[in-house]
This record gives sequence, structure tokens and C-alpha cells, in this order.
Amino acid sequence: MPRLASRSTRLLFLTLSLGACRSAPPTPAPAAVRAAEGRYEPARALGELFGEVQRARVFPDGKTFVDARPLEDPAAIRARWAAERATAGFDLAAFVRRTFEAPHPVGADFRPDSTRTMEAHIRALWPVLTRQADVEDPRSSLIPLPHPYVVPGGRFREVYYWDSYFTMLGLVESGRTDLVRSMLDNFAHLVRTVGHIPNGNRTYYLGRSQPPFFAAMVGLYATATDSAQALRWLDALEAEHAFWMEGASGVAPGGAHRRVVRLRDGATLNRYWDDIPEPRPESYREDEELGRAFQGAAREAFYRHVRAAAESGWDFSSRWMRDPKDLRTLETTDLAPVDLNSLLYHQERTIAALRRVRNQPGDAAVAARFDAAAAARRTALLAAAYDAASGFFYDVRWRTGERVTDRPTLAAAAPLYFGLATPEQGRAVAARLEREFSRSGGFVTTLVASGQQWDAPNGWPPLQWLSMQGVRCYGRADLADTARARWLDLNRRTYRTTGKMTEKYDVVDPNRRAGGGEYPNQDGFGWTNGVALALSAQLAGVTAPPADQQRTHVSAPCAVMTR
Repeated sequence: MPRLASRSTRLLFLTLSLGACRSAPPTPAPAAVRAAEGRYEPARALGELFGEVQRARVFPDGKTFVDARPLEDPAAIRARWAAERATAGFDLAAFVRRTFEAPHPVGADFRPDSTRTMEAHIRALWPVLTRQADVEDPRSSLIPLPHPYVVPGGRFREVYYWDSYFTMLGLVESGRTDLVRSMLDNFAHLVRTVGHIPNGNRTYYLGRSQPPFFAAMVGLYATATDSAQALRWLDALEAEHAFWMEGASGVAPGGAHRRVVRLRDGATLNRYWDDIPEPRPESYREDEELGRAFQGAAREAFYRHVRAAAESGWDFSSRWMRDPKDLRTLETTDLAPVDLNSLLYHQERTIAALRRVRNQPGDAAVAARFDAAAAARRTALLAAAYDAASGFFYDVRWRTGERVTDRPTLAAAAPLYFGLATPEQGRAVAARLEREFSRSGGFVTTLVASGQQWDAPNGWPPLQWLSMQGVRCYGRADLADTARARWLDLNRRTYRTTGKMTEKYDVVDPNRRAGGGEYPNQDGFGWTNGVALALSAQLAGVTAPPADQQRTHVSAPCAVMTR
């Protein structure tokens, strides 16, 4: 039986946890440089050979090559390629097959049992999606982690940062808090050794992170087990916050530095970013082709927009594009995203709360500083991102203060999920979600059918969860219940007909498989499994005790945090 903290501490964590992108690059962040030293990073280690392989589409999916393992020293492979390429009949694909071991999709050998319920199928998948502690391999792009972890599945053979929060929802419902704890320890390890939590534990992801859900994960674990255990990750939380806020003190109004922006009125917010203005190695051919439309600094800026969109997790979406049909119009780094800043608000409040719980000398002053930072961020975000005329939250062009009102998205649910919105704002957002985003299979991601995967007609598990729980916080349990029933029905119908839990779903036409983007819809699937289990348990009435008793079941709605 887990040791329980005080009722006030339990409620504190309940409130916090549940309401809770080739030119020569500049020098990346020092910690990322140190992390890459001595490790295999394919684009750097293979030089010109890397670009040749990706351009030739030796593998249909560019991620396959960056995950492939060289069978000998990369320098020897480069030398052999340079010697053989000019010979008559040279076959690049055959050369690659001789010199690299290609990876396999996670779960490719798993055979579903049609007699199992969806929930039983998901629980049977956890061992399939779980990797044990990694062994150091100098010829792998994988950054080894010291504890077991769950991967999404399919082409996603490594841990992914923001995916993990939603996967953890299902792990807790499955009684696997041990895995949640080991994944949190892995993320803390990455903060210590890399300086941040990268997009995934691959060397080619070191330039970027993903939506910072670490604080929400800590609160999730603490609420499900022992609140006092959260202190274990306080140092890592503060180090991650420092990563996102690096250089903030030197940013002038209307300026930016890495992930920090300052609005013209002096308020500080954040944006997505990547330190490396180059094509993504895992999508090298696609990025390079698009980049040819630009020259010099404009090309570097384009690659940063691409990589920043990857850091957002929404890669790609009309949300980031001035012309929803043209990826060359990405403006990701020019935007202050509403969901990113909601997450950082939550992170600041979590750190302040943990400092108060620890209550050591100096903690009260630090807690007050983080509380003030959270309050200032909330004030700035509500003023900049909320449009009273349309009753909705939007991303903000931080240079001008212009709201991107022509591209509404489900990101507007984040201020509800994390409790920033006022009661009036929460009700207005919920009403618009019901009126414009509700579909037969759940909530649609955007109102634009651009052909990108983070657009209509697709629905995504993490956004379903945030939207459902967010509107529930603001008195719209009816809307949350309707969306939950539709989403679970779509999940079950797809499982019955295909035996799969897929990465995303078409919520407009349930008979059509979701598409768009750079790769086929994947099976597995970590966050789909997590959200489905949490919603299923919620529907069964397992996770809805009174607010002062909510502790063990993390899929309960967030505590009301309206003001």
C-alpha cells in the first residue's frame, strides 16, 4: 500500500496534474554537443553518403536509415563507398544493405487475438511496446536510457517525450506505476546528461525537445501513488524550466532568443525552436527539396520553422502555415503557441508547489518566484491569446501581437485543461468546440483539410484527452461525455475490423483510415492505448470519486481551477 501524503498535498497534486525543424549549422547548445560527442549521429558520421542514400530513397521512409546500424566503423563505410561509387554497375541500395542493419517496426510480429476486448488487447501490448534498459552501442543513433520505457510502436522505436504522458494514463490504469516511475527517471537522466528532454532518445533529435509535459507526468505519478515521491524529480523539473527559459533576461521587447520571446508590451512567453537550421535527418529528402525554394538566411529560417514544428509535436499542420496548402509558408518560430505556454504555466506552478512541500531553507523564496512567473505568464497569455469576439484562444504572432484567428485549433483546449481560463472563457471555448469541432468520431484537430496529418479530418488521442477533460473542468460534462462515447466507439470499431490501435483516426468518416503527413498511419500505439484505457475506466465509473478522494485513478477529470 503506498504511503499517503497529507490531504492538502494530495489535492495539490490532483489540481496540478489533472487540471491540470544543408548549410553549416551554428554551434548547438553545449549540453547537446556534449551528449553527441562519441555517439553515432548519421548525418554527421556518414557525410555525403548520408545525403545520397536519403535522396535516392533507398528506404521509402527516411527514418529507417537514421535508425539503421552500421555494420562497421562509419569512416570505413564512407571510404568504401567513395572507392566503389565510380565503378560500373554500382548499386547504392545493395551497398547499403551490405553495410547497414535495417531496423524493424515495433510490434510487427505481434498477432492480435480477436477474442480479446480492446482493453485486454491494450494490456497485452504493454510488454510488446516496452524496451528494457539500453546497452551502450557506439554504432547506434539511440541514446541509451538506464531504465525500462514504453515506445509508441511501428516506426517509432524510441521513447517520445509528449507521447509518454498520454501513454502513462493507461499504464496507471493497468497498475504499471513502476513503468511510469522508470520513465520519469529516464527523463530526469536525459535532463542531467543532455540538458533537456529531447524529442526522442536519438542523436538526430538532440536539437529539439517536445511539448514539456514532464511536470504533468510527475503530478500524474504523485497523484496515483505517493505525493511525496514527486520531490525526487524537482531538480530535473527546474533544470528543464531553465532550458526553456534560457536567455530570457536579455530579451528586449519585440525580440526573441531561442525559445523565449518578449511581446512588445514586455511580457515574456515562449515559442518552439531548434538549434540546428538544417534538414531533419529523418526527413532529409523532403526538407531539402522544400528548402531549395530559399537562399541563405531564408533557407536557415525555413529549416528552423520545420524543426520547430517537429518540436511542437504537430508536424505538420495548417496551424503553422500562412498558406495551409504550402509547407514553404511555415511560420512556427514566429508564433507564441497557446498550448506551450499553458504547459509552462503548469510547470511553474508545479515547481512552486514542490518547493513549498519540501520546505527547506530558501524554498519559500523560490516558490514565490515561480508563483510570480506563473501568474505573469497567465496574465500575458490571457491578454495576448484570448479573443473575446470569437470566444477562443489562438496562437500569437509575437512580433506584432496579432492573434492567428483564421486558423483555430484544438490547442485552445490547453488553457482549460491546465486551468488558466476564466469561467467565462472556458464556457465560450467549450461552446465553440461543440459547435465547430465536434464530429461523429470525436473532436477534429483543425477546421482545415490541408492534407497534413495534424489537420481535418484527423483526430488525435492527446488532443481528445485534453479537450474532453478541459471542457469537463468548466462545467461541460455533457460535451465531454458525448465526445468520449464517440471516440471510444471509433477506437473499438477500428479494433474490431483491423485488430489495431492506430496513431490517429479520421473522426469525420469512421469508415476511412486516417492519412496525411510523411508516413503511413502507425499501429501500436502508445498514446492511443493510454487514452483509450483512461477513458474506458472513466466511463465505467471507476475514476470519478469526489474531488477530495481522487488519488489512485488518474483518469478522473481535472479539479476545477477557474477563477
